[in-house]
Amino acid sequence: MKLTIPLVTSNTADFSYYEKRFKALADEKRLHLLSILCKEGSTCVCDLSDMLELQQSKLSYHLKILLDADIIVKEKKGTWNYYQINNEVIDHLLSDELCCLFRPAK
Repeated sequence: MKLTIPLVTSNTADFSYYEKRFKALADEKRLHLLSILCKEGSTCVCDLSDMLELQQSKLSYHLKILLDADIIVKEKKGTWNYYQINNEVIDHLLSDELCCLFRPAK
């Protein structure tokens, strides 16, 4: 599935697109999870549970929020799910284009 990222200009923006993603990022556990995925790359859910010292149910809750916001992607390998950062979305969220929305005009 190809992700559609809205074009942001100083006059127009689809703020709901960003609201969902920033809400997903506004949690210490999810930021820690993203940090691990950034360092480790594609990681099995079983390993994430150990690394984060989270019960399966709590980890699943955080993973679902990040998946629903397209910040991470899931790949099934056998009986295990592996998660990794969705680079396209993260690159866009950290882009100069978006930063321009929140910087004062010079």
